[in-house]
Amino acid sequence: MEFHEYPDRDMMMLRVAQRIASELGETLRGADRATLSVPGGTTPGPVFDTLSGADLDWSRVAVLLNDERWVPEDNPRSNTALLRRRLLTGRAADATLVPLYARAPRPEEALDALSDGIRPHLPISVLLLGMGADMHTASLFPGADKLAQAMASDAPPLMALRAEAAGEPRITLTLPVLRAALRVHVLITGTEKRAALERARKLPPEQAPIAAMLDYAQVHWAE
Repeated sequence: MEFHEYPDRDMMMLRVAQRIASELGETLRGADRATLSVPGGTTPGPVFDTLSGADLDWSRVAVLLNDERWVPEDNPRSNTALLRRRLLTGRAADATLVPLYARAPRPEEALDALSDGIRPHLPISVLLLGMGADMHTASLFPGADKLAQAMASDAPPLMALRAEAAGEPRITLTLPVLRAALRVHVLITGTEKRAALERARKLPPEQAPIAAMLDYAQVHWAE
């Protein structure tokens, strides 16, 4: 794990956005396409705001979420809607959004079609993850109903998971897809999550799913 500590959140968000833009640009100089995977929630919003203005050929960039709540875009808890507002705007409006939601009562009914949609965009070029105070990342929650299957080496690229802490059913990228990313960043803020990160380093991944990614990651933290 490579750990980066910043004097304040504003600087961290700016530097992480610049780092991601640089890595996407490097990818595009050597390949036809790049894939960026990002978390939902409010924490990475300032990263998205800066990144959306980056001078990149966004028409060659695919963007997908790490995970999504199984709610339509008109639901205030939709990560896809947040992504459209904060990242897929300005220059980045030319990027291709790879969906993790389809109109179906249960995520299991759409898994095959959504999985087919993401496969052409793998491996992920740049992966930005978040982490909860419970040490979950993406929708790999401790105690989730199918956590072991989602973290297995032969897991499919997408799975539906349910966990008490998750609220709605979730659809998530699985651990093999996350680990195959070419560059991995973890973004955390506050003393509670810093303490959780330190606990995770001493726990098995089934108790602290983020632990399965730390050997692959650059971790960015500001209080």
